[in-house]
Amino acid sequence: MSHPKVAALCLLVASALAPGRTCAAADFPTWAYPVAGPSAPGAAHPADDGSPQHVPNSRLALTKAQFAAHVTTVPDWHPEEHPAMPAIVSIGSEPRVWACAYCHLPNGAGRPENTSLAGLTVAYFKQQVADFRHDNRAGSEPKRAPQNFMIAIAKASTDDEIARAAAYFASLRPESFVKVVETDTVPKSYVAGAMLARVPGGGVEPLGDRIIEMPEDLERADNRDSRTPYVAYVPFGSVERGAVLVATVKAGQTQQCGICHGPEFKGLGDVPRLAGRSPSYLMRQLYDFKSGTRTGTSGLMKAVVASLSQEDMVAIVAYVSSRSP
Repeated sequence: MSHPKVAALCLLVASALAPGRTCAAADFPTWAYPVAGPSAPGAAHPADDGSPQHVPNSRLALTKAQFAAHVTTVPDWHPEEHPAMPAIVSIGSEPRVWACAYCHLPNGAGRPENTSLAGLTVAYFKQQVADFRHDNRAGSEPKRAPQNFMIAIAKASTDDEIARAAAYFASLRPESFVKVVETDTVPKSYVAGAMLARVPGGGVEPLGDRIIEMPEDLERADNRDSRTPYVAYVPFGSVERGAVLVATVKAGQTQQCGICHGPEFKGLGDVPRLAGRSPSYLMRQLYDFKSGTRTGTSGLMKAVVASLSQEDMVAIVAYVSSRSP
């Protein structure tokens, strides 16, 4: 447990840097909130030599220079998989609003550092952007760049841009590219950008009570292929335990998740889908609800997660992430 004076100083500094944010507790799940640090040995990315890049099942050839900026035409490797993107999704708005599809991808599948937007209702999408805009989705790690970018983008976006983006993503069919694997050991990882990645030749380490989610092919993820497959390593038995937890009602402890999120966890009305989402993302949301760094209209979740242990949260997100969207 941290010393009280250290904890108080931490809270003071965090409050000055980002009002409403909290410092990491002793059991803070750092693995769900990657913050970039020094690259792992042997993990440095090769310099860009200007050569055309390719991804599987795409006839396109794009150079990294064509998709290195956030406010530009995003790399749309599979244009056949989605309708025409509105400008706010494909190009963004100079100088502060990045193209939505740069981070969340043209098919809305998202990545571990953000989330899938495909199939979210227009009303839910708009409300979440409003929550970012009004500092109701601050997040529990003040240094995590994707959260801070989203807050800034929400504040700089117009209502018309938000409405166009909401309508586009609502029109997409959700897909999951995450494979959940139960294991005791996991490849050693480092933070690549804002996600975890395998250390080249780094061997393995005990997984413990964590979920380690990483791309199967980091170069493909770097090229922002919307079909990049990810693997999420979860503790043995967590999927089965999660299945029990989401279906259990215990007064003052657990609720049946399907009552609000639908019997198959595919969403119900303006309540979002859980099935097939990134477990890293879901873990951050549960932790943020419990820590009070996500409030707004989703604040009802705070009571739902209040009695959940971190082990409970890991099991729940392992289970619902393993479900088909």
